[in-house]
Amino acid sequence: MLNKLKYLYLKLVINILRSLMINIGRSKGLSHPKTVRYSQSLDIVLNKYSRLKT
Repeated sequence: MLNKLKYLYLKLVINILRSLMINIGRSKGLSHPKTVRYSQSLDIVLNKYSRLKT
């Protein structure tokens, strides 16, 4: 049950970070520091998600 909650939570965070990254990237550019920060945060969460699935 706890792993399922973690899984759902990470999926939610991934979707939020992805949306934020895309919106900032469109408005400020792909190399803007905020876009890069969201991208790095997304990478971290995706790695956690990947480890949880295996």
